[in-house]
Amino acid sequence: MISPTDNSSSLAIDANGLNGLRLSAKQNSPEATKAAAKQFEALFIDMMLKSMRDATPQDGPMDNEQSRMFTTMLDQQMSQKMADKGIGLANALVRQLSNNAGGHVSPTDNQNGEAAAVRATARPSTGKSTGVKAQSTHVKAFQDLLGPQAEKASQATGIPAKFMLGQAALESGWGKREIKAADGSSSHNVFGIKATSGWRGKVVETPTTEYINGVPQTRLQKFRVYDSYADAFHDYARMLSNNPRYGAVLANSHDATSFAQGLQKAGYATDPHYAAKLANIINKSLA
Repeated sequence: MISPTDNSSSLAIDANGLNGLRLSAKQNSPEATKAAAKQFEALFIDMMLKSMRDATPQDGPMDNEQSRMFTTMLDQQMSQKMADKGIGLANALVRQLSNNAGGHVSPTDNQNGEAAAVRATARPSTGKSTGVKAQSTHVKAFQDLLGPQAEKASQATGIPAKFMLGQAALESGWGKREIKAADGSSSHNVFGIKATSGWRGKVVETPTTEYINGVPQTRLQKFRVYDSYADAFHDYARMLSNNPRYGAVLANSHDATSFAQGLQKAGYATDPHYAAKLANIINKSLA
């Protein structure tokens, strides 16, 4: 027999955990029902966080297997903490399950609850979804922070400001994976511009994902460090305007797809899907 105390001490985020929920819920006691509901609430929160992560672009200088592992661990810890405080789902489940005939909770009841949570998490956007709302808020915050710098760069290059905001979002994961300097401070390098031999400013070395013959590999690369986001956008505009390899990008920046494809053809990034990802962000998230 699985006691409520044992079952509530860890997150039920795998098949064994779900089986434990069903067994716990079958016990004819209020304590078992409450423990199962609490675990299910933690499961639902974890699924919600995963859905939010999946909605965010994952390709950036700091994106690698190790960072994704730590992100998953952090999400699980956050799920447990949020479930401990409660978001109301566990209490609702307890009331519903306790109203079953005879006070018994069947495995079928619990499975139906799991299916409801999956549907709630995977349901298409209605504008009220927690994941979509959080993403929209984050996009707006990103635009508010970097919009003025993008407008100035647009005046210098002729490239629409939202095109450059989209590229900064893709490279930095909407600012969440911005390259950090050695002391942990911001590098302000939201475009992932590498420190080549001609760069005379500050640099930071960090792991990044490079595609070699279409295969992703983690490499240590040096990146430029700027004193401000304004400096980053100014350097980006200067690079596109002065480097002949980006001439086609400037000439074909009338739409998002042409702009994105031009950057990829010019060799801005090694990701074979870079253009599609960038055009998607510009056309959907920044529309």
